Amino acid sequence: MASRGSLPFDPIQRAAELWEERVGPARTMATVTSVMRVQQILLSAVDTALRPHGLTFARYEALVLLDFARRGSLPMRVMGERLQLHPTSVTNIVDRLQGDDLVRRVPHPTDRRATLVELTTEGRARLEKATAAVTGIDFGLSGLDPAEEEQLTALLRSVRRAAGDFA
Repeated sequence: MASRGSLPFDPIQRAAELWEERVGPARTMATVTSVMRVQQILLSAVDTALRPHGLTFARYEALVLLDFARRGSLPMRVMGERLQLHPTSVTNIVDRLQGDDLVRRVPHPTDRRATLVELTTEGRARLEKATAAVTGIDFGLSGLDPAEEEQLTALLRSVRRAAGDFA
């Protein structure tokens, strides 16, 4: 599917050809550049789907994480670990979600030092609508069949494991 302003050639392939001529092997450069471009495409599509719901992808991920929590709430520290975010970023996300009445902070029942975050009724309703929006566009991922999606996920999991995302 060509978008407005589509080029008549693949600019990453052309850059790889020039890289080969001037620098050396271009395989890694072309792969990284392709991943970065696909990230831009996916973020744009997801942000466009979430914007009418007043959410960013980071806030959407936080709502999903809370919805998946067995007890319906999580300590902010655990949210940061699972979302792989710095504590300051988690605080910012929770502040904004709380400001929109999508989550609430509650005291931890056994640890006075910890604060739990849980979805509100409005948060669950917004999450349901936002999920319909992003799944309706397949999170912006087009051009791959289900087997290719699984293959891509496995390949990227290898990169994430090598970077230390998980053991």
